[in-house]
Amino acid sequence: MKPFQAHCRRTLDTIRAQGRYRTFTALEKRADVYPYYLRPDGTRVLVWSSNDYLAMGGHPVLVNAARDAAAAMGVGAGGTRNIGGTSPLHDALEAELADLHGKQAGLLFTSGFVSNQATLATILNSRPAGADRPWHVFSDAKNHASMIAGIRGAAAEKAIFRHNDMAHLEALLQAAPAASPKLIAFESVYSMDADIAPIGAICDLAERFGAMTYLDEVHAVGMYGPNGGGVAERDGVAARVDIIEGTLAKAFGCHGGYIVGDTDVIDFIRSTAPGFIFTTSLPPLLAASALASIRHVRADHERRALLFQRADALKQRFDAAGLPRIDSVSHIVPLHIGDAALCTEVSQRLLGEFQMYATPINYPTVPVGQERLRFTPGPLHTDAMMDSLVEALLAIVPASRRIAA
Repeated sequence: MKPFQAHCRRTLDTIRAQGRYRTFTALEKRADVYPYYLRPDGTRVLVWSSNDYLAMGGHPVLVNAARDAAAAMGVGAGGTRNIGGTSPLHDALEAELADLHGKQAGLLFTSGFVSNQATLATILNSRPAGADRPWHVFSDAKNHASMIAGIRGAAAEKAIFRHNDMAHLEALLQAAPAASPKLIAFESVYSMDADIAPIGAICDLAERFGAMTYLDEVHAVGMYGPNGGGVAERDGVAARVDIIEGTLAKAFGCHGGYIVGDTDVIDFIRSTAPGFIFTTSLPPLLAASALASIRHVRADHERRALLFQRADALKQRFDAAGLPRIDSVSHIVPLHIGDAALCTEVSQRLLGEFQMYATPINYPTVPVGQERLRFTPGPLHTDAMMDSLVEALLAIVPASRRIAA
């Protein structure tokens, strides 16, 4: 066995022994019965962990838009944006995204991961005019892996501030060289802890210390704010954020990532980011469905309100049953388990015994000892579904893990 093969085997054996080996569950997403999926044997499974937050993935508006675009333009984009891969749909989608966030320009990427990684690395590897020092980036301790990848791939000074801790961020900014160009990178809704950043307070510090702000809104776009523009829109601070990053793959039910911001900044990323320049563009059918989804969601206030009502209903049921819910101010409902093997077991038993699916979240996504199940109830999860879920969890989660009444 070659040395690297031996390394792979040892690592995998360790992961299995720790109870955090990841197995993929084959489930067929069905537009006609969502949030039910189908197993290979045809059994229906009620899914509680989908990122299709608004149940838009199978909406007729999206399906028809994708079907029409595929019939007219085929399936693949045929090239990069510079080599035949830009259609009027791509241009219209970027304009719609910019308008959604109240920004001058938008730029599409093949995924939210790529948009974060490519944009952050490109900015932080640049040297602004007059700057005699490298960038100094300040990253929230619980930022997504895609943001971390972009930051690590940059020749920048790096500082990590304690999660949502404004005093720590201020101290780090104060200690940084005044002449260094600065950027604060953070998220709005943190999907594992289900909490929300104080965007306005971060902008206050950014303005005080002359820093740019980079906000990841992937778990908020489509849902928060009067038009679904995210938490920054809800809080009335979107204009103060320099770059907003989002996804088309969650609330909008499609695929792809994007950034929006000042025209020159977006054009700079468009013109210099390898992760944008050298990859095939989104297929036109995805651009068409995403454009249709955004326009529909912006006007569908009832659907967005129902999402939060459903999340609150599940939180209340978990609390009444003494299930160890992690406190949440967002639409995401995490349930603390605290042991990797047990977390995996609870998920497997939910699926095997009750035909329900909730993803186990283990290390390295969360720290050891903070393992959890992550529930994302949506507009189509009924009271009866929630009652059945609670009954199943009470039958599976050990009494020692529950909260006393």
